[in-house]
Amino acid sequence: MATEPAVVATTRPRDVGLKREMGLIGACWASVTSIIGSGWLFGSWKASYSTGTSALLAWGIAGAMIIVLALVHAELGGMYPVAGGTARFPHFAFGSVAGTGFGYMSYLQAVTVTPIECFAVMQYLAYYWHGLFDTTNGEVTGLGFGISIILMAIFTAVNFLAMRLFNRVNLVLTWWKVIIPVAAIIILFTQFHAASFNSHGGFMPYGTKAMFAAIPGAGVVFAYLGFEQADQLAGEVRNPQKVLPRAIIIAILLCTVIYLLLQVVFLGALRPGDLTHGWAALKTNPSFELGPLAFLAGAVGLGWFAVILRIDAFISPSGTGLVYQTSTSRISYGLARNRYVPGPFGWVDKNGVPWFSLIMAFVLGLVFLLPFPSWSTLVGFITSASVLMYAGAPLALGAFRRKLPEASRPYRLPGATALSPLAFIIASLIIDWSGFEIVWKLG
Repeated sequence: MATEPAVVATTRPRDVGLKREMGLIGACWASVTSIIGSGWLFGSWKASYSTGTSALLAWGIAGAMIIVLALVHAELGGMYPVAGGTARFPHFAFGSVAGTGFGYMSYLQAVTVTPIECFAVMQYLAYYWHGLFDTTNGEVTGLGFGISIILMAIFTAVNFLAMRLFNRVNLVLTWWKVIIPVAAIIILFTQFHAASFNSHGGFMPYGTKAMFAAIPGAGVVFAYLGFEQADQLAGEVRNPQKVLPRAIIIAILLCTVIYLLLQVVFLGALRPGDLTHGWAALKTNPSFELGPLAFLAGAVGLGWFAVILRIDAFISPSGTGLVYQTSTSRISYGLARNRYVPGPFGWVDKNGVPWFSLIMAFVLGLVFLLPFPSWSTLVGFITSASVLMYAGAPLALGAFRRKLPEASRPYRLPGATALSPLAFIIASLIIDWSGFEIVWKLG
């Protein structure tokens, strides 16, 4: 995509009405709480029945791919620390034509994540409240839809707090969300069975095609998404040029290690009886569907930890849904600053909250509760929407490096000449892996 020199933003844009009240930990935790959502609860299980032991390789490949994308966003966030960054970088680089397309794709990705997290909460709560989720068809019930709407309303209400108060709520939630997966890794490692790693076909029982298909299809890539949330909230971060790159890099590296270790202990904690009929038996076992990690903990006599995991099944996706409700409103605020959406989306109240954008995030989020009634169906759709959004960042980075070589870059991506096009290829590959059925709906 070509760009004219006059199109590239040469001055730092400023946001109006937002208050810079978030530090390094807050920015880092905004990304971490977005990454560790419903994906960690279901990802290891879905990857295991999709591709067996080679799920480890799938997580490693996906992690490396997302790290490349995250490093691109780290440089861009340091250069342009504005609200709704992913929706605005292409605008600064190429102008309104590219900016409109990538901007709306960024919003589409953000506005649909909160409904996904609500569905994940319903699926786990169904262990105690059976009327929320139908395990026969894998969809939430009418009651589940109703509770999901209430959850979204709560997320919206909390977001009306001033950023310094919202930040405190999010810090508490994220510390919990980090501690519980780490505890799961440590505790389940005590039940390790190495024999599971070579069961039913060895390391790669279904071949490389199934392993690569699991990256988008089993929710592996989806589990890693969210690292860009620090960029989305950049308009409210103190000293953003230094804080944003550090926050993004720390968040993605921490979560990559957590996800890889979770897959290791999940495979190791499987009992011989769980794999009597092969890896596919994990998918058809209803006990796994209502909480795979909690079921494993209970099966090995750790009932107390299973209870904690089921509590986390409400807290972890809720924290992610809460932050995505925040970022959705900041993206539409940014689109309003770009003049791509009506002016009211840029209205800010006395607490620095873009209140109209927040209300519309709730309203439009309700729309996405309707056509995709299950978590797994939404995952493929959002994965494609996300990587289309991410594809704009490496293009923008290439334009800035070419047209603004001397611009201030608090974080400068090493080897950007190679990594920037690689990041674009990565985004394109994930779209391709998602399959035509997903891509045409996205179009």
